[in-house]
Amino acid sequence: MTVPDISDLAPLLAGERRRLRLEIEDFNTEYAAALDAQDMKRWATFFTGDAFYRITARENFDEGLPVGLVWLEGEAMFLDRVAAIENTMVFAPRYLRHYITNVNVFGANAAGLISAEANYLVVETLMEDETKIFQAGCYKDLFVRGEDGDLKLKSRDCIYDSLLIPNDMAFPV
Repeated sequence: MTVPDISDLAPLLAGERRRLRLEIEDFNTEYAAALDAQDMKRWATFFTGDAFYRITARENFDEGLPVGLVWLEGEAMFLDRVAAIENTMVFAPRYLRHYITNVNVFGANAAGLISAEANYLVVETLMEDETKIFQAGCYKDLFVRGEDGDLKLKSRDCIYDSLLIPNDMAFPV
């Protein structure tokens, strides 16, 4: 993965930081709605064509290890993941609910990159089972503006806290 240079991130004025935080909260609300509806084609539209997406354990992230349960780079890999979920993967029917909170915007640079972080919680209900916490963690994000001026994810690291996770993880978080 080519990591964008964010060494030149500048702190934001309080008003701009607040405006971006609210915009990212709106973005995350729509992102969660797409995942909760299991609308994978829509989920893929939240990312730039050259985006990076990874789901990894906190211990791997903290140690700088690149391994991830899910690793996607570029539009082709995102579309392949969508096709796999919609057409080839076999898993029990389930409902998922995504809760994204505590958005924090760190800064932006002249290239338009915006660095942010948020906590997430995903609960899962299998058809004949009780609702359980599926995964909890944090997103470490880099946003940019798309051609339409809306935010897009350039990269999203989903860093889960749990040491044990279900082995039937089909959907993104």
